[in-house]
Amino acid sequence: MNIIPKIEKVTRDATLVSFFLMFGYRMFSIYFPLFLVEKGMSLPQVGYTFLLIYLPIAIFSPIVGFLNHKINPGILAGAGVLGYGFYAFGMIFYPNLLVFYLFQVILGISAALFFVSMRAILISSPLENYDRAFGWFYSAPYYAGAIAPIVGAIFIWKFDFTGVFIFSLIVQILTSVYCFLRFSKQKKREETKANFFSPLKNYSGVFRKIKEKEILFPIIISFSVLILSGFYQGFGILSLKDVLHWSQNTIIVITAALSLLFCPLSLFLIHRLEKTKSGQNVFQGGVVSGFFSVLFGALLPFLNYFLFVLINLFQSAGSLVCDSGRSGIVSKKLKESYEEAGAIDTIFSPLGTALGSLIPGLLIGFLGYQFVFIAGGAFVIFVAVVLRRVAKM
Repeated sequence: MNIIPKIEKVTRDATLVSFFLMFGYRMFSIYFPLFLVEKGMSLPQVGYTFLLIYLPIAIFSPIVGFLNHKINPGILAGAGVLGYGFYAFGMIFYPNLLVFYLFQVILGISAALFFVSMRAILISSPLENYDRAFGWFYSAPYYAGAIAPIVGAIFIWKFDFTGVFIFSLIVQILTSVYCFLRFSKQKKREETKANFFSPLKNYSGVFRKIKEKEILFPIIISFSVLILSGFYQGFGILSLKDVLHWSQNTIIVITAALSLLFCPLSLFLIHRLEKTKSGQNVFQGGVVSGFFSVLFGALLPFLNYFLFVLINLFQSAGSLVCDSGRSGIVSKKLKESYEEAGAIDTIFSPLGTALGSLIPGLLIGFLGYQFVFIAGGAFVIFVAVVLRRVAKM
């Protein structure tokens, strides 16, 4: 068995673009909750901020799916990357809180443009194994996360947040150029005479297929895992600061170490993805993610660096396997309507993350970090076990 799993050309290009996009974004996003708290925002406001980022992705994804009928998905994906650069520019010069919130919405729209279009490109391509391809694609943020926080920390230390936003802008401009060059000539289906009602008919057919148990139940399990991932997105780092009282420098080092260690683990997981059925990947990934979230919450006051990294490695591994399995199922079952399939597959991630960022913000003040992470993990396990028994995945 080769150490590096097979990666086809289109998957390689999509993964590289995703890597550099996330590298430019994660240089500062990992510190965003701390930044918001330092600006005087309350925990509910932190949740609202993430909601304003992720909810527009879910809302605009169907619109981007329609645009993919009219405009080359590679061009739309490149425009989405440019939107990330515009967001970084806006974070330097926003004049008030209202404009700040507006830029969160712009970031969400940009993410919809990129992820819907890139998923449509992958789904429409003749790939050998969709679980493996999406395993590569979903691993890119982890690869970026291995070095981006350290680079971002250096820029923040030397030039404050203005410096890291400027560097992020440069990275996104260069990434958009690469994306346009690689995907602007992406072959589209011959039938391009879609009117306003054509995608609506396609969505109707897609939703009829989604109601089948073999598609619907894995999607529900994956969605519960995405909600749980939102817990960590908005409040994982804050729990280290508020409960364990770790310093910002410690959080930077531990977060980077976690992503760095995940890189070789992801290669093993991608090998595993191509050998296991998509439904099994969804169920097993969900159970692993839920179990280690329960463990994280239960041990939170007593965590040392080693335990934190170990638990979060397995929790992230479960999420990767579950997400890749869901995208594999959607790709195989809905390939004929790849524009709509790319939009629908994109909707789940931001909507789940948005809810997962909002719920803890409303509950942590009353119930505490421990209860929220334990309850979230237990809920995922419950959903996965019950639906697997019903669907016999």
